[in-house]
Amino acid sequence: MGILAWIVLGIIAGAIAKAIYPGYQGGGILATMALGIIGALVGGFVGSALLGISFTGFNLQGFLVAIAGSILVLFLYGLASRTA
Repeated sequence: MGILAWIVLGIIAGAIAKAIYPGYQGGGILATMALGIIGALVGGFVGSALLGISFTGFNLQGFLVAIAGSILVLFLYGLASRTA
């Protein structure tokens, strides 16, 4: 998929990842969209590198990779934004 497709997919995947991930995550809709886009791009890059699969078009496999990447970025964001 092209980068524009990963961005669109990331917006949707970010909202789903935030609903799946347990606990409270700060940030509003813009933070969710940004984390989703970053997560989808990370998920697409890592998925392509590890699985050796070229993601083309919107499909279930690409959608699941985008959600997994968004959950990973959401987890890392939670670690980085914690206050002691």
